[in-house]
Amino acid sequence: MTAPAAPLLQAQNLERHFGAARALRGVSLTVTPGECHLVVGPNGAGKTTLLRVLAGLARPSAGTVTIDGAPAREPEARRRIGLLSHQSQLYHDLTAVENLAFAARLYGLGDPIGVARAGLAAMGLTDRADEPVRRLSRGMVQRVAIARALLHRPGLLLLDEPFTGLDQQSSEQTVALLAAERAAGQALVLVTHDAHEAWELATHAHLLIRGVFGFSGLREASLDGFLRRYREAQRG
Repeated sequence: MTAPAAPLLQAQNLERHFGAARALRGVSLTVTPGECHLVVGPNGAGKTTLLRVLAGLARPSAGTVTIDGAPAREPEARRRIGLLSHQSQLYHDLTAVENLAFAARLYGLGDPIGVARAGLAAMGLTDRADEPVRRLSRGMVQRVAIARALLHRPGLLLLDEPFTGLDQQSSEQTVALLAAERAAGQALVLVTHDAHEAWELATHAHLLIRGVFGFSGLREASLDGFLRRYREAQRG
């Protein structure tokens, strides 16, 4: 019998307070390689706060986060993370390929220009690689940012609303790309207010309501049942 995979991400009893407000209240999450955890909740539920704490960008008020056993805020742990946040983390006066090549150099990757162009090609942006980011549409900027998050082959992808600004074709292309990454053993945590686009990609699904997981478990076969739980949790 094959031994179960060791957790890549382990978050235990996370709290995050802003004065009297509690953005996270006792949230725990365990993610192993090859899993995609979909975290769904309305605006203000604490989704972005959760992602920032998991990425080591924000310190929890209580609780712990480890990546491969190391505290998430340690440099080696953070190198294992690919983050897509609300901010694109791109320099708008640089071209798309210059942005990715710069990131490749920061990660110590060989052939940064080649790596950058390959990343853009995977997102269908070969013909826009030499355009300054400020001239790209919102959806194209999002695709460049996704390519940047994937560039260094991180073990863990943390994605905040990855389908924002994408048309249907780009959304489908992104889902297919992320599914291939998951099949190759990468782990994903994807937060969104809309479960539809990522449902088939997910292995696990969680409802985050007012800083608490109202539901947490394996993804159901039908999205309808999950959405019914979502509506009931919001009313509660």
